Amino acid sequence: MKRTEISEYGEFGLIDHLTKGIENVNASTAYGIGDDAAVLDYKGKQTLVTTDMLMEGVHFDLTYVPLKHLGYKAAMVNISDIYAMNGTPRQMTLSVALSKRFSVEDMEDFYAGVLLACQKHGVDLVGGDTTSSLTGLAISITCIGEADKDRIVFRNGAGQNDLICVSGNLGAAYMGLQLLEREKAVYYSDPKNLQEPFSPDFAGKEYILERQLKPEARGDIIEQLDKAGIKPTSMMDISDGLSSELMHLCRQSGTGCSVYEERIPIDYETAVMAEELNMDVYTCALNGGEDYELLFTVPLTDHDKVLQLKDVKIIGHMTRPELGQHLVTRSGQEVELKAQGWQSNL
Repeated sequence: MKRTEISEYGEFGLIDHLTKGIENVNASTAYGIGDDAAVLDYKGKQTLVTTDMLMEGVHFDLTYVPLKHLGYKAAMVNISDIYAMNGTPRQMTLSVALSKRFSVEDMEDFYAGVLLACQKHGVDLVGGDTTSSLTGLAISITCIGEADKDRIVFRNGAGQNDLICVSGNLGAAYMGLQLLEREKAVYYSDPKNLQEPFSPDFAGKEYILERQLKPEARGDIIEQLDKAGIKPTSMMDISDGLSSELMHLCRQSGTGCSVYEERIPIDYETAVMAEELNMDVYTCALNGGEDYELLFTVPLTDHDKVLQLKDVKIIGHMTRPELGQHLVTRSGQEVELKAQGWQSNL
């Protein structure tokens, strides 16, 4: 495979190469890539801004994460934050720091993933920066969105007796990570694998791998909520695990909560992988993280409307703050929630 050194292009030449042909799709993008700053015009809309930094060796492992998937995921997790505010993502800036081990072709793959995520959600890439790194790859992404003032949803609006809802299913991304880490350990356990082709055992595990390597922001849920006339009272995306995110909502809203173990949505592949690894699947769903599903609360009066939503489950309800935050097990026992959160690869 052809390898082109970054030095052949230089900083500005690389940017021009990677961003040529990009066309803006949002009217609010008055001017994009090509000057000292992008120009955005929202005509009275509220502006939403979110940013994330991802570090090689901390947030991702290039042993098993393809650069195209990394670009897609890096963009998608920022897009998800805009949806978590009940907003619409519109623009994105991307900055990368890279070492000499990366080639132009490597960066082409990474940018292809970023642009694929942007195209899927109608987001314009409007700028960024590149610089050198002595240690590895660092990524900083900022996503900008818009929303009507009366439609923005914060984390602090939940009330007692509100229903707790989640989209999709939970724990799959964490199980995908465990699978990748297991196969990495197998690979390095035998020196012969370093000289010979290695075939990891991924058969029947495609879904959990995709949830880890190629997460999807749930813009479809935001569209459903809007069409159903539902405005959540609080909302956030699940990046650090259901337990941690629930405690965020409770703390900021001044409530307690009761969540029912039997109602937490789990995919079949997730359950099978957890059994293989002798792990409790509900512990994985509560504390695994990186699912990027939406966790939100709605008034009790919206119960029937929520039941009509596709891929949304009611898993519990908010309570008085003095009652605390609990998981109700299948046997009816109340267990206090603990925010273990997701632990990145160190």
